[in-house]
Amino acid sequence: MRTELLDVFTGNSQVVDLTDLVAAFCRAAATSGDGAGDGIGHVFVPHATAGVALMETGSGSEPDLVATLERLLPRDDRYRHRHGSTGHGADHLVPAFISPSLSVPVAGGRLLLGTWQSIVLVDLNADNPRRHVRLSFLPG
Repeated sequence: MRTELLDVFTGNSQVVDLTDLVAAFCRAAATSGDGAGDGIGHVFVPHATAGVALMETGSGSEPDLVATLERLLPRDDRYRHRHGSTGHGADHLVPAFISPSLSVPVAGGRLLLGTWQSIVLVDLNADNPRRHVRLSFLPG
């Protein structure tokens, strides 16, 4: 298995497209071994307040996702988990809705994503704009 830890600065972005980074990593990992470049690309976010998802980007889906999560998880003081900014307890529930990991098949060094699928980091936590993303490639 090959693995790499990325440092991602989210800034004011709540949905960050990671597709190109994941594709480049898997392409390099798949073609550096002695196999045919086939395997599984895995993305993992080792944080208690962020997740990764497959979704269409650039069509308005990103703000729709954020708005949906904010309706489901209002940013107020109703949460028992209380530290940081108001509503930070909601941030700790995000990984229950948006998984902290996902896997994508890789063939010939290419991610086998659907036409409109992108890999995104979802992070509503404004208290921490720096995230780590663990990329792994498991050869087939």
